[in-house]
Amino acid sequence: MGGVQPGRPTEVGTGAVVRTVRILVDVLGVDREFDYRLPDSLGEVEVGTIVRVPLAGRRVRGWVTCLDSAPPDGVVLKEVLGVVGCGPAPEVIELARWAAWRWAGRRPRFLRTASPERVVRTVPARPSQPALAARFQGSVLRVPPAADGLGEVLPWVGEWMGHGGSVLLLVPALERVEPVARRLREKGFPVAITPRGWSEAASGTRVVIGSRAAAWAPAPALSGVVVLDAHDEAYREERAPCWNAVVVAEERARRGGVPFLAVSPCPTVELLEGRDLHTVSRSEERAGWAPLLVVDMGRSDPAQGLYSEQLVRLLSEADRRPGAQVLCVINRRGRSGLIACGSCRALMRCEGCGGPVAEVSEGLRCRVCGTTRPLICSGCGSTSVRRLRPGVSRVAEELSALTGARVEEVWGDKRTEGGPVAGSAVVVGTEAVLHRVPSAGVVAFLDFDRELLAARFGAAEHALSLLARASRVVGGRSARGRVLVQSRMPDHEVISAVLHSDPSIVAADERARRFELGLPPFGALALVSGEGAGEMLGLKEPETGAGEAVALAGGLESSEIAPGRWLVRGANHRVLCDVISSVRGDGGGRLRIEVDPVDV
Repeated sequence: MGGVQPGRPTEVGTGAVVRTVRILVDVLGVDREFDYRLPDSLGEVEVGTIVRVPLAGRRVRGWVTCLDSAPPDGVVLKEVLGVVGCGPAPEVIELARWAAWRWAGRRPRFLRTASPERVVRTVPARPSQPALAARFQGSVLRVPPAADGLGEVLPWVGEWMGHGGSVLLLVPALERVEPVARRLREKGFPVAITPRGWSEAASGTRVVIGSRAAAWAPAPALSGVVVLDAHDEAYREERAPCWNAVVVAEERARRGGVPFLAVSPCPTVELLEGRDLHTVSRSEERAGWAPLLVVDMGRSDPAQGLYSEQLVRLLSEADRRPGAQVLCVINRRGRSGLIACGSCRALMRCEGCGGPVAEVSEGLRCRVCGTTRPLICSGCGSTSVRRLRPGVSRVAEELSALTGARVEEVWGDKRTEGGPVAGSAVVVGTEAVLHRVPSAGVVAFLDFDRELLAARFGAAEHALSLLARASRVVGGRSARGRVLVQSRMPDHEVISAVLHSDPSIVAADERARRFELGLPPFGALALVSGEGAGEMLGLKEPETGAGEAVALAGGLESSEIAPGRWLVRGANHRVLCDVISSVRGDGGGRLRIEVDPVDV
């Protein structure tokens, strides 16, 4: 037990050799290795092989992490019950150990992602790492948003494949995997799609393609790593541990001593820091950004609400031109995000808990406790309402009444019942609509200030990524598509960057802010929440006020930003993750530890 310590097979009195292996068991909440005897009848195994072993009266799955381990003296070892199949390569086993430290998680969660979905009995012998002329180098390629970047990286992939190894290529969405694979095959590249092609990828000499989980895919003799749209938040796992596939892929390239290339139309500060930046020509980049029509809502008639004259004009044109679809983006679900009484002007709140309410078909529903009640003001009894922040559903109703056109509603993984999205002249939805509809004539952001002023330190970068995605949907400048932005901040750096087709405007301002405030990449953050969060950090909540910074061991600083929710800051990830791993102990099941949080 304990750490991995290679040893010799043990000889017993009969002269036979007892083979021992160390196993990391796949049990929720357990991140420990145990030594077992390996019967001769099971044949040969290697590091990463998936086996079945007895543990506390159960038969559980596990991964071999060490061959010929040295168990403690006097311990009677149990036998491995059977071999399940092939598993992650030894370098991926070690990568999982690093990731568990980096994101305060447990190794089994990462190794589940790295293992095949179905049992794989055998794979061809993995090729050895070829002798590469190149070495690790982190690079960023900034491409026009109307292109996905694959065409620009093909020369890099071809050069790396010439060394006889595998190339790992990540895309942010599952629906993009097949089209990218098809284009690579047309260019003559052998391709393996993960996770279903796990065994094919494990055979080597292929471009291994997949979405977020592909960062853990088998890629023998790795020759290079490419991440398309590396800025996309889809690469981040929302469930704890909240690991990031871009960071995992780069660490894998670093360990393999091979090049890493992040491709993006709007690279973030984290991507740019410490990496070489490559760009296309200015003419190519300008052609990839769609013309931007900016509506200054501060000068518009307040009676028009969200529906400016420019927007209504575009909607009317779309209704007259078949196929000229308009996507209206507003990141508020439901009918309204904020409701006031039309008579006494008081905000409508839940009578039970006092929380905010949302307008639904049956009346009002509390966003906190879920209590529903009729659409009546609890103060004056009026049924008149003022919708201060209309949501997707209400906007769809109003646009349908305004234009007379068929309007469809899209949000998250759902859309309103009816025909296909392609059959509607106007589609209203959250930012998910930009991923659900592949192309359109116009994309209109009805309340872009919500994105510019979002409560997150990367709000400007996220807002820029939405405009880049919109430019891709409308096909850039050459396709004559248009993007409309309604904002009371027409001079904001994000809008200026798109007007000038120059994402570096946002990157420069954002980098200066991050550096001044000590935010990533010039510092490291973690959110710790849940029962026992203060105890884990060595703090007692009553002795500290909300927002008050408290010094911790190891040079960290912590502040309680909400009851039971702590923001921990460190000079870098090595300092931060070392301290968190040392104090986390076995209480992680009661906690949520989110390293590199987004919404801060």
